[in-house]
Amino acid sequence: MHEKSPVTLIVAILFCCLAGCHPPADDNANPKATAEATGDLLHFAVIPKGENHIYWQSVRIGAEQAAKEVGARITFKGPAKESDRSEQIDVFQGFLNAQVDGICLAPLDADALVRPVEEAKRAGVPVVIFDSGLNAKPEDYVAFVATDNFRGGQIAADAMAASLGDDGGKVICLRYHQGSDSTHRREEGFLDGIAKYPNIDVISSDQYSGTTTESAVDKAQALFNRFGENVDGVFTACEPNAEGMLRAIRDRGLAGKVKLVAFDSSDSLREAMSAGHVAAIILQDPVRIGNLAVKTLAASIRGETVEKNVDTGIFVATKKNQDEPAIARLLNPPQS
Repeated sequence: MHEKSPVTLIVAILFCCLAGCHPPADDNANPKATAEATGDLLHFAVIPKGENHIYWQSVRIGAEQAAKEVGARITFKGPAKESDRSEQIDVFQGFLNAQVDGICLAPLDADALVRPVEEAKRAGVPVVIFDSGLNAKPEDYVAFVATDNFRGGQIAADAMAASLGDDGGKVICLRYHQGSDSTHRREEGFLDGIAKYPNIDVISSDQYSGTTTESAVDKAQALFNRFGENVDGVFTACEPNAEGMLRAIRDRGLAGKVKLVAFDSSDSLREAMSAGHVAAIILQDPVRIGNLAVKTLAASIRGETVEKNVDTGIFVATKKNQDEPAIARLLNPPQS
């Protein structure tokens, strides 16, 4: 590696990621295994981490599409705040008391939701975990449907290195929320990946933005107050902390100077990338995640064999490839 230009290597890495990560086309026995999806519709609860962010609305679209295909109906309900573990537990318990036929759950906290899922297992209600992991015994849930978030963080590190070039620089990894398994894996993947680049120094990786754009703005401003002009790049692990960081960067007149690599898309992040204010956006396929979560749950109830871990793909968008149809679809997924 010492005989080749770092830029050449970085470009090659990103090319491989893009070439090998083409978005796909839309496409455990339990007491309810004999249920049929014909006649009376199966009733599934789909419990996201929240309902406000664009990502979750796209998940809902995928879940509703799948429900129509498998002959089921869904109720989509999450907590008002993505930091409210107690409310998500209450929502889960409410659906369990209502005797739904199955539950798709995106756990706010990898530990706090273990006991409710165990209770569902005892009650004979199958649960598919989606989007974010749960520290439960594998036999307590049907399957895990999600992005490979650690790999996504590694790809974000390669994108950051490409944007900084030969000179490298000082970067910040702004974390999201303690207990969130999906974002934790992204953050750890980023730190693992960026360690390959000796010309890049991570100057902060222990700060959490909180679950709203407003709290992320405050944390970002505090970081800039601390490090001043010694910040060359920032990685943000999800939509709300990316939005907050982008706002702070613009407020400081640093747009385009500080290389921002975001995870998950939104209208403002997409427009910022076109303007050169965001270096790259790491993309999931939220419609596919919602779709496969519901289909996996239905297949399990019918007694079919399902994969325990379903990888829904990870992709990287830049200003150069943003208009490619497959990437454009993921940058602007359906929301209603």
